[in-house]
Amino acid sequence: MATLPVSEFVEPLVSVEEYLQTSYRPDCEFVDGGIEERNVGEIEHGFLQALLAQLFLNNRRTWGTLAFTDVRLQIAAERFRVPDVSVLVTGKPEERILVRPPLIVIEILSPEDRLSRLQERIDDYLGFGVEHIWIFDPERRVAWFADRFGLHIPPSGELTVPETPIRVVLSELFAELERG
Repeated sequence: MATLPVSEFVEPLVSVEEYLQTSYRPDCEFVDGGIEERNVGEIEHGFLQALLAQLFLNNRRTWGTLAFTDVRLQIAAERFRVPDVSVLVTGKPEERILVRPPLIVIEILSPEDRLSRLQERIDDYLGFGVEHIWIFDPERRVAWFADRFGLHIPPSGELTVPETPIRVVLSELFAELERG
């Protein structure tokens, strides 16, 4: 009998209400009645997540954004994802969880992450209407943006949101990760 690696272990089915009333440490995702663990907890992952959140918070007035880390995003009736960073257009939501597509979702890879699970998350975000999906690999010091055509390395070395002042210079971000 085959067993799943720990990173792909799925708990027995629970209700949406039970999921929303339960605290998981770290927070888990809820996908079609199952609880899915997230790969988190490593130094570079956490530091890059903090750097990105800080970058958006430091520029919140100029960029007109508000950033959150590890906030549940309800993308369907029985599907909740927990992006590493969610970026909203300024204005704190009234709900306790995000129920509308953020401007940007950011995922930071851990060594245990698998492409198939990442693609599932990207498909969920795209289907929900998230227009800007950024993926970072802190180990390889590379970043991509995702769209319905796949993953793309930004040719300019910057991740941007068109028609906004939002601009993340990857060389500067990864240099800061090195200094950390």
